[in-house]
Amino acid sequence: MTKPFVDIKKVEEAAVRIRALVKHTPLIRMPNFSERYKAEIYFKREDLQRVRSYKIRGAFNKISSLVEEKGISKVVCASAGNHAQGVAQVCHFLGIKGIIFMPTTTPQQKVQQVDMFGREHIEIRLVGDTYDASYKVAREFSETNQAEFVHPFDDQQIIEGQGTVALELLKDLKEPLDYLFVPVGGGGLIAGLISVMKERSPQTKIVAVEPEGAPSLRTSLEKGTNTSLDHIEKFVDGAAVKRMGDLPFAICKKGVDEVLVIPEGKICTTLLKLYNEKAIVVEPAGALSVAALDFFKKEITGKRVACIISGGNNDISRMEEIKERSLLYEGIKHYFMVIFPQRAGALKEFVVEVLGETDDITYFEYAKKNSRARSSAVVGIELKRSLDFEPLLHRMKEKGFFGEYLNDSPQLFQYLI
Repeated sequence: MTKPFVDIKKVEEAAVRIRALVKHTPLIRMPNFSERYKAEIYFKREDLQRVRSYKIRGAFNKISSLVEEKGISKVVCASAGNHAQGVAQVCHFLGIKGIIFMPTTTPQQKVQQVDMFGREHIEIRLVGDTYDASYKVAREFSETNQAEFVHPFDDQQIIEGQGTVALELLKDLKEPLDYLFVPVGGGGLIAGLISVMKERSPQTKIVAVEPEGAPSLRTSLEKGTNTSLDHIEKFVDGAAVKRMGDLPFAICKKGVDEVLVIPEGKICTTLLKLYNEKAIVVEPAGALSVAALDFFKKEITGKRVACIISGGNNDISRMEEIKERSLLYEGIKHYFMVIFPQRAGALKEFVVEVLGETDDITYFEYAKKNSRARSSAVVGIELKRSLDFEPLLHRMKEKGFFGEYLNDSPQLFQYLI
């Protein structure tokens, strides 16, 4: 690349190309968020896109370009989520064959969604236990069968397609934009947005937002080179990658103004707030940009701010885990190893003299040891307020029931709960 960003003319061409299938999603001013942060807050609603994420933009631009330029009739991709759905929808729309490799661990609901969007035009192959394993097989298949591989983010035409989000945003907003918060995983979306914003709205501060368990961009910027992470937390699956794309990283290195890393628990709290307050259903990655607002309260006061809501493909079966992670992060839910003397009335004493009036036991697993004077139980307690934690802990120690606080022992916590 001779230029630090993709050519905005190519993004404009992509906008024309994808118009046949891709929606112009709404940019919505959010009154309650605007009041809360004393700013003008807008949501760019890519969760309302076809296939419920922005991924269809890049997929359509890439695949339709291949059809126009090379007359291809078959493409290959690897994905466990939104990219697969985008490719499937595009293949069905263009009437070409799509072979989609997905890990064997992909939830059946996601497999069914991809099948629904692609119908008779796609073939799903479940291979490997991880995305990386599935990706490797897909690339080998692509080369062996001379079929074009559609990368989810490390591709110039994919980036150009994702950049159309920014063209729509600026067209709808009209007034100058001060801050743009963008979720980051592989980097295709933010690379496209940077390329447009730096030319059309250079005063806009672009903040990249990553999950704490997969800070690939922050790590790479700190090291000065695109870096693969050894381990990642996969909960925010739409933004959890071990290594972002080389092309997106080169663009981010020149164009990102700040990187913010957010705990998964905070993301869950934001996701639930969006649903409960505004009935907006987002996936964890889709909540990243909104979660960032709390960390920028002072900076954005009186400013005009846009958050990219990147996707809304949230599996309802994950809601219990999302609620649990949120409660743990907010200091509302706590797990303890509680020591019980083996005598009548010990449990009653714990409930009456240790628990507060509004404390609720949500988990209890007790193993009685007949040969011992004291036995333990794993107890989960949900508080009314986070401020109730220290008094509870004090009473537990004072009465001799405290064994261990499990929230601070993640390995033991995951094993027991």
